[in-house]
Amino acid sequence: MKQIALYGKGGIGKSTTAANLSAALAEMGMDVLQIGCDPKRDSTRMLMHGSWIPTVLDQVREGREASITPDQIVFRGFRGVRCVEAGGPEPGVGCAGRGIIATFQLLERLDSLKGDVILYDVLGDVVCGGFAMPMREGYAQEVYLVTSGELMSLYAANNICRAIARLAGRVRGRCRLAGVIGNGAGQAREEPLVRAFADRIHSRLVTFIPRDPIVQRAEINRMTVIEFAPDSAQAGVYRSLAKSILENRNLVIPTPLSMDDLESLAMEFIPA
Repeated sequence: MKQIALYGKGGIGKSTTAANLSAALAEMGMDVLQIGCDPKRDSTRMLMHGSWIPTVLDQVREGREASITPDQIVFRGFRGVRCVEAGGPEPGVGCAGRGIIATFQLLERLDSLKGDVILYDVLGDVVCGGFAMPMREGYAQEVYLVTSGELMSLYAANNICRAIARLAGRVRGRCRLAGVIGNGAGQAREEPLVRAFADRIHSRLVTFIPRDPIVQRAEINRMTVIEFAPDSAQAGVYRSLAKSILENRNLVIPTPLSMDDLESLAMEFIPA
């Protein structure tokens, strides 16, 4: 069983990447479980053709935890991808990380945390205890950073590197950085910048996903690109990413950059 996590700044296209990656893996015959670990609960929506599935935290809040069955929290999407959303607290109340903790505990109790590939889609703006749980408790053994060439996106990715480096030294710390996935924002010299960032943290750029309007068209139609435009160049990029991840054995403990070094790197590629 391959357990991977995609971490990245909110709004960077991480969930779009995750859903298309799961769809591509399912096309290859893999049994895939995708777990959305973001209070927005939109990680699996395109796999579910636009449906907002009930979240684990919704069930827990309603006092059903003891009687929950797998079919109340695990839903079949495109090509049989099993979809779970952790959910989050009511706005302004509680900790978003609690949904992640409750989800993993419940899936283990229900013997549903299994498959050829488990993909955790995790918010990476703040790597607090809850959001770091997939790494900290040994669930996410391979972490991929999803980033554009924008400075704040790189900043979030660099912070996740700090968390990986810290947690890798723990007794249960099996997490390693498996690589960087560039998700293009359309800026000049973006791919070389993301590649240079990956090199500087002693990792590598696994795939660079170019910006393409087909992604938005697919989402408007409530589908992944893999389903909506299977013969498109963008679908081919996602399939290539899936193949690279299945074959990847290049796992490292990253070396995060200082803020000064990160800004200097950006200045090499972004016009002043």
